[in-house]
Amino acid sequence: MLPYTVNFKVSARTLTGVLNAHNKAAVDWGWQGLIAYGCHSLVVVIDSNTAQTLQVLEKHKADIVKVKWARENYHHHIGSPYCLRLASADVNGKIIVWDVAAGVAQCEIQEHAKPIQDVQWLWNQDASRDLLLAIHPPNYIVLWNADTGTKLWKKSYADNILSFSFDPFDPSHLTLLTSEGIVFISDFSPSKPPSGPGKKVYISSPHSSPAHNKLATATGAKKALHKVKILITQEKPSAEFVALNDCLQLAYLPSKRNHMLLLYPREILILDLEVNQTVGVIAIERTGVPFLQVIPCSQRDGLFCLHENGCITLRVRRSYNSVFATSNDEPDPDPVQELTYDLRSQCDAIRVTKTVRPFSMVCCPVNENAAALIVSDGRVMIWELKSAVCSRNARNSSGVSPLYSPVSFCGIPVGVLQNKLPDLSLDNMIGQSAIAGEEHPKGSVLQEVHLKFLLTGLLSGLPSPQFAIRMCPPLTTKNIKMYQPLLAVGTSNGSVLVYHLTSGLLHKELSVHSCEVKGIEWTSLTSFLSFAASTPNNMGLVRNELQLVDLPTGRSTAFRGDRGNDESPIEMIKVSHLKQYLAVIFKDKPLELWDIRTCTLLREMSKSFPAITALEWSPSHNLKSLRKKQLATREAMARQTVVSDAELGAVESSVISLLQEAESKSELSQNISAREHFVFTDNDGQVYHLTVEGNSVKDSARIPPDGSMGSITCIAWKGDTLVLGDMDGNLNFWDLKGRVSRGIPTHRSWVRKIRFAPGKGNQKLIAMYNDGAEVWDTKEVQMVSSLRSGKNVTFRILDVDWCTSDKVILASDDGCIRVLEMSMKSTCFRMDEQELIEPVWCPYLLVPRAALALKAFLLHQPWNGRYSLDISHIDYPENEEIKTLLQEQLNALSNDIKKLLLDPEFTLLQRCLLVSRLYGDESELHFWTVAAHYLHSLSQAKSADAVLTKEGAPQDRLNNPLDICYDVLCENAYFQKFQLERVNLQEGKRSTYDHTRKCTDQLLLLGQTDRAVQLLLETSADNQHYYCDSLKACLVTTVTSSGPSQSTIKLVATNMIANGKLAEGVQLLCLIDKAADACRYLQTYGEWNRAAWLAKVRLNSEECADVLKRWVDHLCSPQVNQKSKALLVLLSLGCFVNVAETLHSMRYFDRAALFVEACLKYGAFEVSEDTEKLITAIYADYARSLKSLGFKQGALHFASKAGVAGRELLNELGSPKEELTEG
Repeated sequence: MLPYTVNFKVSARTLTGVLNAHNKAAVDWGWQGLIAYGCHSLVVVIDSNTAQTLQVLEKHKADIVKVKWARENYHHHIGSPYCLRLASADVNGKIIVWDVAAGVAQCEIQEHAKPIQDVQWLWNQDASRDLLLAIHPPNYIVLWNADTGTKLWKKSYADNILSFSFDPFDPSHLTLLTSEGIVFISDFSPSKPPSGPGKKVYISSPHSSPAHNKLATATGAKKALHKVKILITQEKPSAEFVALNDCLQLAYLPSKRNHMLLLYPREILILDLEVNQTVGVIAIERTGVPFLQVIPCSQRDGLFCLHENGCITLRVRRSYNSVFATSNDEPDPDPVQELTYDLRSQCDAIRVTKTVRPFSMVCCPVNENAAALIVSDGRVMIWELKSAVCSRNARNSSGVSPLYSPVSFCGIPVGVLQNKLPDLSLDNMIGQSAIAGEEHPKGSVLQEVHLKFLLTGLLSGLPSPQFAIRMCPPLTTKNIKMYQPLLAVGTSNGSVLVYHLTSGLLHKELSVHSCEVKGIEWTSLTSFLSFAASTPNNMGLVRNELQLVDLPTGRSTAFRGDRGNDESPIEMIKVSHLKQYLAVIFKDKPLELWDIRTCTLLREMSKSFPAITALEWSPSHNLKSLRKKQLATREAMARQTVVSDAELGAVESSVISLLQEAESKSELSQNISAREHFVFTDNDGQVYHLTVEGNSVKDSARIPPDGSMGSITCIAWKGDTLVLGDMDGNLNFWDLKGRVSRGIPTHRSWVRKIRFAPGKGNQKLIAMYNDGAEVWDTKEVQMVSSLRSGKNVTFRILDVDWCTSDKVILASDDGCIRVLEMSMKSTCFRMDEQELIEPVWCPYLLVPRAALALKAFLLHQPWNGRYSLDISHIDYPENEEIKTLLQEQLNALSNDIKKLLLDPEFTLLQRCLLVSRLYGDESELHFWTVAAHYLHSLSQAKSADAVLTKEGAPQDRLNNPLDICYDVLCENAYFQKFQLERVNLQEGKRSTYDHTRKCTDQLLLLGQTDRAVQLLLETSADNQHYYCDSLKACLVTTVTSSGPSQSTIKLVATNMIANGKLAEGVQLLCLIDKAADACRYLQTYGEWNRAAWLAKVRLNSEECADVLKRWVDHLCSPQVNQKSKALLVLLSLGCFVNVAETLHSMRYFDRAALFVEACLKYGAFEVSEDTEKLITAIYADYARSLKSLGFKQGALHFASKAGVAGRELLNELGSPKEELTEG
């Protein structure tokens, strides 16, 4: 006989349900592909691909208001590995930083006891990756070290801060959304708090601006849009202006620098921060559904919008014809440009009710091609964008300009034979010229695509409480083959949910009753009885529903037939130990006894039968003795049949065959009616003992009430122990063998329920009270553990049961069901210990060495000349368990991704990009995107030179430029076009003199003197700047003349700069084509970004490279420490050897080795002694780091490439091999 601890692996877990209003904005999608969201005081972590719950974190004592995954914008190596870090903040002002895989809190932070308004990890992680900025109400921002929990600095502001947004292009820029307006901070630094109060601007609500009123009318709406009045003012708006409080959200656009969006319920405003002006409005028609939230994309200029009906829409910006128009084309007669975002796709809405409404949305940060919607009822819906090539005919029906699929895939134009996965990410779905109307390059065949949302994942939570829970019968040696740990949960809407507890997934949802389920009892491993009662009428009578449900078929039958209308409500049902009989106890009606197997009523007690307060079946029965008797008859029959036929009369033999037939029938239906007993108590506490056999019920004994007990509320019986609980919180333990009883007062009021744990000889018992639960050991008569609602336990317990012999199940009023160890301490579990139904790709769950080794295995395909995703034939001498885990990870990849990884046409650069996406490695993704672009355009230029068609190369570079979200890393020509288009837009939208002046300044810097003069001459005579502007116009038109005027202007400019008028001096220098000097001055005065911008738009490539190289030196300096940015700038300049050197000096050995391999493939290195030395040093160091990961084959591969430098390492790697062969 197996010991009672035999147990199917059911790990401690929490089934979550409906969310709380505080959880509305508590959701985040991490770079590693996991979604975390708050559910009451719990943090739930789910996998976005398979929609499975991976972890539930429990330590907060209050509702969660924010969760944020740590960014992955740093170089991952064995010292700083891939790990799952998450910060969660609650209503009481506590922030917890978690190691999610292990389920432990790394650090806890508390400043004030008010709800945290917003929390963000700093995205620039070169200096430190542990910094967390939080808003502590009402008006403090605090920077924390999230590793140690130490406060680095704290700063207060004048207004209440609602949220903040970091500039994705400049880590020193931060914007606060306050109750009054917006505060811009331009000197944010981890080392010290921002100085001064920041630059404060007020925003008048768009509803109060005259332009908006015109918008409502159909006519002139377009004109009204052109004339959107300035919405940003330095002065506090007058009383009739509505305050900013109806602004729902503020966010920087990550797709282009210095743009910000403000979200209002009925419109989105796009602001250009260079001129502090609204340059675009996305308004909803009168009948449209208002916005709730918007997420701007970075890969394309698009917006994911969530509407109040739960519909997610994707809007993509329509492009201007001017982007690709060449300068000698005729100018556009209507210069007013529009920033228009076209609706490209939308998903289905949800049914919104009082209790069900959309809470918030998150978007996949790696690929930007999926969004998850969190609904208040605990549902998570994952919508993925899919692209489909559309036919020419379908196109003309919609008035929107077409979208085209990009020429390149994973950064490089697609090879003829190459596999392509267009749905990998947003920038692989739609190209940039995509968004440009008709002027796509002549001769290239572009495929037109349209996008649609597809629901790829749905996770639903428990419904709102009340709950009645019951675990299926326990595991025994007899049922071990078909046993499944199923939990039935009766809900308030009448349905019964059956959960499979090894996976935690919903097994079946059955709609059984028309009202709240009051109780469930299993009658076998695959069927259960559940009862419910309608609300009582004025006579206190109800409609009782008692259903027998067969789980495999889902068939539900009314167990009591037509009975049940207008009778006293059922109080409880009790199934006998052998599942033969059912006792149905009513409130004011005598007991009914039923036979479960035949669904027949055995006995309805007489009116004089005592009222029952508690009832329990005895575990003892006479089934074994009956079976023995049966066996004896069988043997007797067998003996008789052996006797020779001659001695038997024909009659006798027929009697025997009849007996045998009856016997086999009874065996089939198991129809032996064994004798069973039950005890119950009446209102006076008297204990009755009754026996049931077949359809006879005998009264066998009565025990007088125990004076120390109050009214008995529940009884539990197992083996020789009987336990009674009463109204006053007393527990009475009876030892039936020793005939002794012990009463113990728990002082915890009404004992609601007591239940013994399953398992032979296991005498543990759980008792449930109004304010919690206790586990008792009835052998020793002592308490094992206790749980009480209060300060530490925020929930109230609704129902309890045993899950296995050592785990309990608690259903609570926060809508969750927890499976806990017997200690009843809420714990998180280790994610790698979980049994998942579908495999999950998440290398972050592996031990650090294994995660990095797996990455090397994927990057350096082919191994031994073959492309394979089977890690077993690789020389990786780790233990077998780790190899199995790695293989499980590889198997979890989708077939599309596997196909790409095994494709010999898939180049090294594309592989690097794909693996950085798979790992959600932000820093690598940016590095390889820029590297792939510039290495590819270098090879294009080379091949073009070889064919001597010199026009070809730059043309191609413009047709497929680097995305503008990379800003100053883009090609100069493309960057200039983008800036010109932007100034056109600003010019079209200007509405005050202030705007006009800013536009003029931009035009002068861009060298557009004619248009600048036009604007200067617009200044009206009553303006105080009229004289200055007129003179400036004269100066700009005459400036190209003699040398002396140039030297004078230069002198004036330098004096101006020396006297603090930097911008004016730089403008004058640009007028006389001394932009290089202007850049130098800007850099001297610390305006590095402005200098880079000016160099890109005004200087030739050599001068521009000089300016940018000085910037690189500045970025690499220890006080700035933005080396990763410096690397990207070097890549954009084509300084590939410098990049390799810098990577090596930063000890980024893996990235350096891959980069060198790619450069050699593209011929980007001039081979010389120095580069040779550098390459071998990089290979040798990389081989050493692979050796430290235990990845022997990779180490050998690179050591053999490293020439002399790798020889020593080859010997080291070779020697253990010989020992192995000897052994």
